[in-house]
Amino acid sequence: QVQLVESGGGSVQAGGSLRLSCVVSGDSVCTRDMSWYRQAPGKEREVVSGFDLRGSTTYADSVKGRFTISRDNAKNTVYLQMNSLKPEDTAMYYCKTDLTGWPCLGVWGQGAQVTVSS
Repeated sequence: QVQLVESGGGSVQAGGSLRLSCVVSGDSVCTRDMSWYRQAPGKEREVVSGFDLRGSTTYADSVKGRFTISRDNAKNTVYLQMNSLKPEDTAMYYCKTDLTGWPCLGVWGQGAQVTVSS
């Protein structure tokens, strides 16, 4: 089974930027279909961005034009570049492989906290 480990969270002021990283250990095939989610206190987890198997990217309307998903296949890492951050972007951010077969099994990372102050 693979493991996903996020990093890069932190606290910034509104208008600032952060880059989240998600390193996939165990099998690089799991990076082929990946998503970033977030969950704010008292709210349901929502999808923020993702890659599909064709390599196409998708974004939630709330982050379009501000967030960019990318990946480095050599490093088995998926990134989420977040620019022009807003207080409403404050949440725990999770990466997830959307492949459900072995060894990916739809595994989630442990999360990275992003806090944006006004």
